Amino acid sequence: MNLRLLVSSYVLGTVTAFAQPNPARPDLCQGAYFTEAEGAAALKTFAQTHHDRASWEARAKLIRQGIRDGMQLPDKPKFAPLQPVRHSLKKMNGYTVENVYFESLPGLFVTGNLYKPLNIVGKIPAVLCPHGHTPKEDARFVEQTQQRCATMARMGAVVFVYDMLGYGDSKQTAHKLPNALKLQTLNGMRALDFLTSLPEVDKNRVAMSGESGGGTQTFLLTALDQRIKVSVPVVMVSAHFFGGCTCESGMPIHKRSTHQTSNVELAALAAPRPMILISDGKDWTKNTPDVEFPYIQAIYGYYGAKDRVENVHLPTEGHDYGPSKRAAAYRFLAKELKLDLNRVMKNGQIDESPNKLLEPSDLAVFDAAHPRPARAVMGDEAVMALVK
Repeated sequence: MNLRLLVSSYVLGTVTAFAQPNPARPDLCQGAYFTEAEGAAALKTFAQTHHDRASWEARAKLIRQGIRDGMQLPDKPKFAPLQPVRHSLKKMNGYTVENVYFESLPGLFVTGNLYKPLNIVGKIPAVLCPHGHTPKEDARFVEQTQQRCATMARMGAVVFVYDMLGYGDSKQTAHKLPNALKLQTLNGMRALDFLTSLPEVDKNRVAMSGESGGGTQTFLLTALDQRIKVSVPVVMVSAHFFGGCTCESGMPIHKRSTHQTSNVELAALAAPRPMILISDGKDWTKNTPDVEFPYIQAIYGYYGAKDRVENVHLPTEGHDYGPSKRAAAYRFLAKELKLDLNRVMKNGQIDESPNKLLEPSDLAVFDAAHPRPARAVMGDEAVMALVK
């Protein structure tokens, strides 16, 4: 069965799907737009457009411009001054956690948590961490998010994890806005501005990693912003699945009048910067070792950089950022960012037990003592008006 324009409703650990064609928007490639066979065949068609670095870079320029045009992303977004607010510093076992907010567009706030190692000396690496979808819109607070941020900080990185629209403290609008993809990309750019503005951050050692919808944010922002030097998209890069939420594929970034592409090529725009694809056997990344990874590795080969892209595939696992996926990310980030993996090792294994899981109230950005600023724009229509 050809499940074209499939819209998928998915959460971490569970994947459900239902067919919902959208003939009014044939330019959108949502959900499982291709069958698995069609996705693999499309890559073979795309491969005919390039055969060396020069021809790939010509296509890469076309694809990158297609992302910007499809998002209606201005060359110079009218960002508000950051004016970051950091509060509620918590000293943990080898790291600290702060609650942070700053302005993206005028009246639109990015909310999240800043994790830092104790006893920082000199310039150190940084990791930007978007998250995926969860049923209760609490993804910043769940165990897998806290664990990866705390462990990366213990390894020696400054880590910033921030909310999707409608999640956590980002409640100025609902999540599934028509222009959510554009808004979240702008928020990601501003989050990167914040992270790289910190005096202790080495701007030449900045990585980004997220799972599922956060994986989409990872490869898109990596494609658009050269400040990201290392990319770790988790359980998301697929030849046939394009993202089942408006925040991923609700704007026409894959199908343009000049070309058609897929998330595989969007991820390949990272080349030749180091990247690891982390995939599993129970979602749309199940074919990564045989379909998606070879295509991307061939593009890295144009730069003589096949060794800079890797794939860790976990065939018995499902859709999450679980312990073994985190371990793969830690090892790759340690290698590429020169982090100290020994700080989180015990008896030859990565040990996350020193990390203390905090309550959502501990990580909340807005509370009675720190209310949302009065200038915040509230409601879907008002927020959408910011990007018209």
